[in-house]
Amino acid sequence: MSSRRTVLTAALAVTAAAAFADGGTGSALAASGGEMVDHHGWSGTAGWRAGSRDGTAVREGHRPGIVVGGRPAGTLEYADPHAGGATSRWEYGTWVSPARELPAPARELVVSWNARTPAGTWIQAEVRAVYTDGGSSPWYVMGRWTSGDAKGDIRRTSVDGQKDGRSSVSTDTVVVDPAAGVRIAAYRLRLTLCRRPGTSLTPVVWRVGAMASDIPDRFTVPASRPGEGAGHRLAVPRYSQEIHKGQYPEYDNGGEAWCSPTSSQMVVEYWGRRPGPADLAWVNPDYADPQVCQAARMTYDHQYKGCGNWPFNAAYAATYRDMQGVVTRLRSLTDAERLIRAGIPVITSQSFLASELDGAGYGTAGHLMCVVGFTRAGDVIANDPASPSDDAVQRVYKRRQFENIWLRTKRHDAQGRVKSGSGGVCYLYFPLALRAEQRQALRRLGIV
Repeated sequence: MSSRRTVLTAALAVTAAAAFADGGTGSALAASGGEMVDHHGWSGTAGWRAGSRDGTAVREGHRPGIVVGGRPAGTLEYADPHAGGATSRWEYGTWVSPARELPAPARELVVSWNARTPAGTWIQAEVRAVYTDGGSSPWYVMGRWTSGDAKGDIRRTSVDGQKDGRSSVSTDTVVVDPAAGVRIAAYRLRLTLCRRPGTSLTPVVWRVGAMASDIPDRFTVPASRPGEGAGHRLAVPRYSQEIHKGQYPEYDNGGEAWCSPTSSQMVVEYWGRRPGPADLAWVNPDYADPQVCQAARMTYDHQYKGCGNWPFNAAYAATYRDMQGVVTRLRSLTDAERLIRAGIPVITSQSFLASELDGAGYGTAGHLMCVVGFTRAGDVIANDPASPSDDAVQRVYKRRQFENIWLRTKRHDAQGRVKSGSGGVCYLYFPLALRAEQRQALRRLGIV
């Protein structure tokens, strides 16, 4: 992901939530060797009713969600910094999760959500952390999000400049300052659902959750042995980002930067979903794979100025019929193998020098690709969008090399400077209707 950051001066005023209280809907912990990854989410009727609501209601059905209720909590004004600062008024309602007490303290936290916002509506996702010394962070905005970009909609955006001297927000991640002497002990999430005053339109949020983690600083990680995924390959479509170079440069300079939405589109289509003709009518008919252009447009973060915002990609995937998406971390390729064996592809985030990944032919400060299988020897089969054509997208990478560049948290760049690694970050997309083995594989990761 890019390191570009600028200060967003616009502010959104919403009512503060009540103090933390006990509550929650299920939990999961994956911890070993000093690692802690905790993914926790709220969805379904029970999950939504566990939170506190002001101006929102639970919509029942095959996919229960939270919506603006018959009597919104009030109105607010929002000056959109990416639309010339134009100020508009919105009705809103809020939903606040129960407190999530972590099984072990965390240094980082990423929020993700699944929602749909009709034109003239949008949502804001926030998190408030409780530190191990009992203090609390402010409510950090983790995204102001729309599933479209119709005229009059706000611009989809992250928010820069958020910090309290102990932690800060880096685009999509809350990071605790190592010098602060604290960790995150608990958190609560808040959703603000907005719509134009006087309408009956409403966003609907189907899932919200967070991945909290504490991964040791490390340049190398323990090697895993080939396991149950060896010899399995999923039939994931292959799309190249490189064939889109120069197309729609308003979305982060065109296809050369579209690794994240290209990977997302591959997996969306693996599950049998894709945009319709009306969605793609804006794309130049001379361009191949117009759905990749659509994915880039609908994941674009106007503050980050790119398509690599992790939660925005998961949210994009979930706009398709009965699809869900989360951002989490895995601890090893063994976890990825279980998912592949169950039929669930894994989109991974990694950084590396060209010399660190044989066969890639390039180095990168941040890149997304899709793990679609493993050879019989346990090497990684990846759909790598940084390929010259769709036919060249599928690659085989050495297991040990791939595992290390994906799971490490520290690395050296070409000048020998110490840089960060993703520590096993991945996107997981999957439908509501799951086979038993798929549900079990996800449940082992705390995703239910």
